Amino acid sequence: MDILELQGLTKTFGGLTAVGDVNFNVKKDSITGLIGPNGAGKTTIFNLITGVYKVTSGKIIFDGNDITNKETFLIADSGITRTFQNIRLFKKLSVYDNVLTACHNNANYSIMDSVLRLPRYRKQEKQLRDQASELIGIMGLDDRKDLIANNLPYGLQRRLEIARALALMPKLLLLDEPAAGMNPDETEQLMKLISEIREKFNLTILIIEHHMDLIMGVCENIMVLNFGCKLAEGTPKDVQNDKSVIEAYLGVEG
Repeated sequence: MDILELQGLTKTFGGLTAVGDVNFNVKKDSITGLIGPNGAGKTTIFNLITGVYKVTSGKIIFDGNDITNKETFLIADSGITRTFQNIRLFKKLSVYDNVLTACHNNANYSIMDSVLRLPRYRKQEKQLRDQASELIGIMGLDDRKDLIANNLPYGLQRRLEIARALALMPKLLLLDEPAAGMNPDETEQLMKLISEIREKFNLTILIIEHHMDLIMGVCENIMVLNFGCKLAEGTPKDVQNDKSVIEAYLGVEG
């Protein structure tokens, strides 16, 4: 079963076609990779899926529903969350408060419950605090929970951003270059973590990444973009051996 379908997806900026007639399906519960040279249109596709950019033509179907050009908050509410190339955290808040703030998206008590500190409010607040603590533990940030987010090492800021995305309880998690700035050991740890959170949270994960070790190590299916168009698709082995992919990456014929 496919959880995400891109049908003839196209995005133009003036006379420039950033994404051109891309057809691509993501299977439910899979870890799927989206790769390609710089400027291939990968992040543009993420921005189209999440409503940051408006689609020029084509459709985006998520979990059986057409989400093309819906507002970003409605797309998030439907079950899609993401991280960004450039880390976006509440940099002056603690690690714990960053995650707890995201967890509050799941609260459904009223303003009156909050003002009067009624039992419904107290019960849900405890649940949200427990959820935040659990996510911090899963991401290996227990001993840094009181640190200001901006003071975390770069690799741990990446982990914090993933924890915050998970706090929204998504069905589909989009990771935009999660291993950027990480050393080989950190990248290997991240590979294991991505597999673990897929299983623990029953998630589908779509990853943009330039670290081929990570992509080839965790993804079951990979789509390759080049100049905004789909160049190839298949298993990691298929993609590694595809002559057009070798040419696009290395500039030589395979």
